[in-house]
Amino acid sequence: MENDRLIVGLDIGTTKICAIIGRKNEFGKLEVLGMGKAVSDGVNRGVVTNIDKTVHAIQKAVEDASEMADVDIAEVIVGIAGQHIQSKIVHGSIMRTPTEDEITVEDVRRLSSDMENIVVPPGNSIIHVMPQDYTVDYEGGIKDPVGMSGTRLEADFHIITAQTTAINNINRCVRRANLTSKQLILEPLASSLSVLSDEEKEAGVCLVDIGGGTTDIAIFYENIIRHTAVIPLGGNIITTDIKEGCMVMQNQAELLKTRFGKAIANEANPNEIVSIPGLRNRPPKEISIRNLASIIEARMEEIIEIVQNEIMQSGHYKKLAAGIVLTGGGSQLQFISQLFEYMTGLDTRIGYPNEHLGKSVVEDVKSPMYATSVGLVLAGFKSLDDREEGYKQRLANSGPIVRQENKELISKDIFRSIGAKLKGLITDDIGDDITY
Repeated sequence: MENDRLIVGLDIGTTKICAIIGRKNEFGKLEVLGMGKAVSDGVNRGVVTNIDKTVHAIQKAVEDASEMADVDIAEVIVGIAGQHIQSKIVHGSIMRTPTEDEITVEDVRRLSSDMENIVVPPGNSIIHVMPQDYTVDYEGGIKDPVGMSGTRLEADFHIITAQTTAINNINRCVRRANLTSKQLILEPLASSLSVLSDEEKEAGVCLVDIGGGTTDIAIFYENIIRHTAVIPLGGNIITTDIKEGCMVMQNQAELLKTRFGKAIANEANPNEIVSIPGLRNRPPKEISIRNLASIIEARMEEIIEIVQNEIMQSGHYKKLAAGIVLTGGGSQLQFISQLFEYMTGLDTRIGYPNEHLGKSVVEDVKSPMYATSVGLVLAGFKSLDDREEGYKQRLANSGPIVRQENKELISKDIFRSIGAKLKGLITDDIGDDITY
């Protein structure tokens, strides 16, 4: 049953590693059954820098989630980010034989498979191949070419690559934690599933996920992802600025940011002072909230300028009718949406992963901080649904025949394969096509 299927999302972030176990309820909403998190000491700006520390954190997060949900975890959907992520648009085409009547799903898949074999820079690997617009016999602007007549099928593809060593290190950490990586997904794509609506993706929207070590960007227009980027600046760099500017400890700087931080200095009371404990035999240190906000605003302005530059380079600035959606832990700074609106000129809102969530045992999961983790679980269910839909289409394209006993439909090709398999004539595994 669909309600019994469980998906586990594993977000390997710079500040935390989070595991979430979820299932779909009868209304199609995601129910979070368990969540575990651990401090991430072995990851820097989205890249694994210490295998042992990362493995230990993964094990702790997964164990906590497993105990809460009372299930055993073997497979996970893993997120990937980092400055090494690159994206580009590549044009591809295939020629079909004139005798074929119409374009099929297999033709589209063959075109996509060809894109997975393109040459990428040494040391990089392709992690996502996403079609944009299709062209059939030089007629462009086609969203779905299946069923159309044509000899030449073309498309522009959004290709996303990552460093092979970064991919291998993530997979190595997952394996050493006695888990299997079922799928590797770019984190801003996962976040988009949890915080963006279909209407926003259709109208044009820029997702900005401000994490601890990186700020991830994903631009959508006409329900198609048009641009992705990863900026190597996030919440941690703001904490470091506070530590150095106010001359306090790292943990004190983090508390100052989360409890009293504001993204716009003019919104802070110039007479408001916070006192923090001093070191041994030293008096407490007094910090001005206005000065604290000035430090935060200076760094946020730098991040926003880079985001603005990415939007301009994508060529979609004037197409973002839905503006900007902020998510991630860094989006919880006070007045951050107002600063984005002021600097970019685009409407801005904070994205919460609530729209797709049903009743959950953990209320904290509704925070923007866990948008990526929730999105990874949703991405796992989306892949299951896509595979099931693909099987149905393959059965439909095979030419059904009717069994007289109960009028059930079964593919001719599958029927022949089962018969041959029973006779011992073939050894191919056809379990992915039919269950029997």
